[in-house]
Amino acid sequence: MAAKVAIQKFSFPFSCAARLSQQDDVTQKGCVQAKAQELHNLQENPVLTQPSSVAVIGALVHDENEAQESPKPPSGGDMAVAEVLVCAAASQSAVLSRQSVFEKLTVESEDQRPAAKRQLSSESAARTITVVKKSAVTKEAEEQRHLKPKVHLGQRVSPCPMAVGKRRRRKDLFTNSEVFHRVDSHVIRAGAELKEKCVYDVKTIVQSITRGARNELERLRAIWVWLCHNIEYDVSGYLGHSEKLSSPEEVIAAGRGVCCGYSNLCTEMCREVGIECQEVPGHSKGIGYRQGHSLKNVKSDHLWNAVLLGGQWFLLDACWGAGRVDMEHESFVRRFDDFYFLTDPEEFIDSHFPDEEKWQLLDLPITLEDFERRVFKTSAFFTMGLRLIQPHHSHIVTDDGEANVSLGFSRPATFTYEITQHQDLLHCGASEQKESSNSSYGLLTVSHRSMKLQLLPPASGVYDVKVFARPETATTPLIWVCSFTVECPTPRAMEEIPDNPFLSWGLQPVAGSLGVAGSIQGSEVAEVEEGVFELSLKTSRPLMVLCELVHPGMEAAVAKRCLATQIKKDVLTCHVLCPMRGFYRLSVFVRDYEKTEVKFQNAANFLLHCKGKVVSLNELFPPNLGSACGPGTRTSEAGLTKFSHTTAVVSTQQGKCNITFHNHQDLELHTVLSREESKTAAIPLSRHLFCTYTDSKVTVSVSLPDPGVYRLGLYARLTPGGDFNPMCDFVLRNSCDQPGPPFPCVYSAWRKGCVLFEPRVGLLEPLSWVRFRVRIPGAQRVSVVGETRTDLKLNKSRVWEGEVFSGNGLEQLKLAAASGDSSDMAVLMTFDINQLEREKCEIKRQTPDGQLLTA
Repeated sequence: MAAKVAIQKFSFPFSCAARLSQQDDVTQKGCVQAKAQELHNLQENPVLTQPSSVAVIGALVHDENEAQESPKPPSGGDMAVAEVLVCAAASQSAVLSRQSVFEKLTVESEDQRPAAKRQLSSESAARTITVVKKSAVTKEAEEQRHLKPKVHLGQRVSPCPMAVGKRRRRKDLFTNSEVFHRVDSHVIRAGAELKEKCVYDVKTIVQSITRGARNELERLRAIWVWLCHNIEYDVSGYLGHSEKLSSPEEVIAAGRGVCCGYSNLCTEMCREVGIECQEVPGHSKGIGYRQGHSLKNVKSDHLWNAVLLGGQWFLLDACWGAGRVDMEHESFVRRFDDFYFLTDPEEFIDSHFPDEEKWQLLDLPITLEDFERRVFKTSAFFTMGLRLIQPHHSHIVTDDGEANVSLGFSRPATFTYEITQHQDLLHCGASEQKESSNSSYGLLTVSHRSMKLQLLPPASGVYDVKVFARPETATTPLIWVCSFTVECPTPRAMEEIPDNPFLSWGLQPVAGSLGVAGSIQGSEVAEVEEGVFELSLKTSRPLMVLCELVHPGMEAAVAKRCLATQIKKDVLTCHVLCPMRGFYRLSVFVRDYEKTEVKFQNAANFLLHCKGKVVSLNELFPPNLGSACGPGTRTSEAGLTKFSHTTAVVSTQQGKCNITFHNHQDLELHTVLSREESKTAAIPLSRHLFCTYTDSKVTVSVSLPDPGVYRLGLYARLTPGGDFNPMCDFVLRNSCDQPGPPFPCVYSAWRKGCVLFEPRVGLLEPLSWVRFRVRIPGAQRVSVVGETRTDLKLNKSRVWEGEVFSGNGLEQLKLAAASGDSSDMAVLMTFDINQLEREKCEIKRQTPDGQLLTA
């Protein structure tokens, strides 16, 4: 290869591709045509004399004044472009093989690619030649670099395909960092050995860590990984406590350096393996960056690198890739961050602004003012696949005391936020990780593909807002992803919002995996009317549920009496009462129904707002209410079905009700009636319940003594001799002012199949005739015992009936029955005689002088 050709091949900052046109005149010996456009003082191009020789095409050349400077990316009219068309011999022997022309930049080896792709690549290789590697410069070319062709300002040629083609992104070079596992492992191992041997020579280190690297990309990766793992940021030097180290030897020996130490050493190490590398000075939003302060006329404070790979410049920052600085403790926190290796310019520009516009590597460069206004995004923002929906600037001014932030995401994620008083420094020592949210100055909601944060600052002023996130399935703390400043001229007058330690409002991102399929109630604020709210959650499998209600001014004991939950196989229902105005947090926790050993997990959080009528304290749900209210999963599994009342709350205006259901497994049942006792009742509440069993049907009759709220508990003995287990609770709400009479006192002899038709009350009037009608299966004799014994007669309907006088001075009437041949009679139930009414009757019968009349 001729010397001048080698110079052209390896000296220009960008290599380009040219296609062998079928229209070109191709001879057996080969030739080179040079076509110049508006070129002056261009020397005659050398002609290749060997058929197999290849000329460099599409070379970019600088003007004479720039010929001695470092390679730079194209920046407009000050760079001339020469287009050289190459003709090759027609025979296949005249065409170089693909491997001899290309330096592969992807980690995937050729023999691992599909056959169709290998064939296509071979065909295209015969038509396209790209020269990208400076390390292949021959000794002859190195000696004659000063002979590089020069083009004066104003001279232009047509750009080569590489220059005008679509820019390659990081993902075009490698799919993910796992492809570098072999290289990374070797570098970390070799770096440790070199450090142990106190090897500080750049060349020796580079040779060791790049051993086994198969291409230019892997060599660059080895250098970058070594820098991130072996050099830590010199916090002491940055703060002026010690002298800054910048030379490669000093940085390696000390194992620390500031940004220029990283960038300088990266440049030196790249030079050892023939990779074009430039140090890029500029501003960054790292330590020392002051939010809201203009960078105009401020000297830049950071250095990073640009490298030339395959004819295209890429950006990297080993200083940021090595870890972060904890300014609070003035220490360096080592944390390898792969994001800053060959970062795409569109993402790099959010945190790095070069002094020279061309090093932005953007099709549409931004101004310094645009850079200052840009929202600061950490590497985690991009690695998690987040995107900014609103706002587009980092400084937000509230509208009616409210500011809004919205992020989109492609993969399910969990979010939280932090709002604090504004500080100038972006990196002020605050934590970059967060376990939960303790802020009550905003509403964070997460939908299927976006997160919305409604910020409500408590007072006038400027605030810093940090957003944190993590993948939905991760269990690690949430990571800082972006920051804003919020200026609030006038806060909104509103009630205090309760804290939400469970990150977001609405259904949690993990709700689906926990078995919660959906809810009519979204993540927006739910307005509560009449102080009553009902929440329903659809489920994909049977679940257990617990709910928590929080109000800033309400005690926990009161809050428990504001909730009643109903559990069915396909839906969970929570009834909520609001005794105070303002905002409430309703949190829902679930677990699989059968997995009693599994802990409950937060599935949803809803913000309720009650601004109208509230529920009085004496209208709250009764105390000791169970977690399963109303018929549901538990009752159906026990064979209790076909309930007449399917909801947890039953209201009555007459002071009485009958709840019926079927008991298919013939379980022994027990019922309990209770309420918040404000005074001692003359008759126990148990007398206001009466149960009737006929075949499989059960009727629970209730007669409530006073208006108010009651708990009706249903229990069943699931195993013979076992304890009674709770089946469900009903909430009975009575609005009738008339007291309901008690039922008779029932004894154990009253069994399944027995039915009381009359009288249905357990408190009888004195001196009155009472009709009795009762069905008692298997009874041979049925009597009512008072002053005398009255035998009831069995009618054609198998009902025992008769008239009984309540008498005078009696306290009780007893209903008894004898079965079989036995003459002994068992007491089934007793009826009380109303003593108060008896006294009234006696008073009415008194004479004027106070003498009693005898009956």
